[in-house]
Amino acid sequence: MSKKNKAKDIKEEQANGLKDEAVAVEEQQDQDVSEELSAEDKLKEELQSEKDKFLRLFAEFENYKKRTSRERIELFKTAGKEIMLELLPVLDDFERALLHIEEDKEAEELRKGVLLIYQKLLSTLEKKGLSVCEVSQGDTFDAEVHTAITQIPAPSDDLKGKIIDVVEKGYKLGDTIIRFPKVVVGQ
Repeated sequence: MSKKNKAKDIKEEQANGLKDEAVAVEEQQDQDVSEELSAEDKLKEELQSEKDKFLRLFAEFENYKKRTSRERIELFKTAGKEIMLELLPVLDDFERALLHIEEDKEAEELRKGVLLIYQKLLSTLEKKGLSVCEVSQGDTFDAEVHTAITQIPAPSDDLKGKIIDVVEKGYKLGDTIIRFPKVVVGQ
């Protein structure tokens, strides 16, 4: 081989080497661009993931606030439940005393005094949310609202399954029944 051919071969090899390097550089640049895009995509995915987490956490917090607010309101409504339950027998005793004093005509002044104290206690409790469960003779018995103490044969057919007598009044505190009315039901 002549020197010319050798030089030509060397130049061709160098040209091919440069072409290969250029192709390699281009491929590297393409790969870098695709890595940059994939890094950008990764960042977008991470951002979306964090947004989802934030929204879920925010929604949980809002639900927590609403739930605790409802619980607090309910607690305030029924905060006096225990004291009310303790005072209900006192109301019953006043009612029984008034029934017995009505029979005694000589104790009119005593009856007026007891009635005044009873009404004052009842109005104070009503201001705090206590109310009487209205039940009367002839109402339909409802196990959700009434407590049946006993069943007796109904005096007439139209009183079957209905309330014959109210033995003890029921009371509500707000919308919650704290003592169910005790009734006698006709069968």
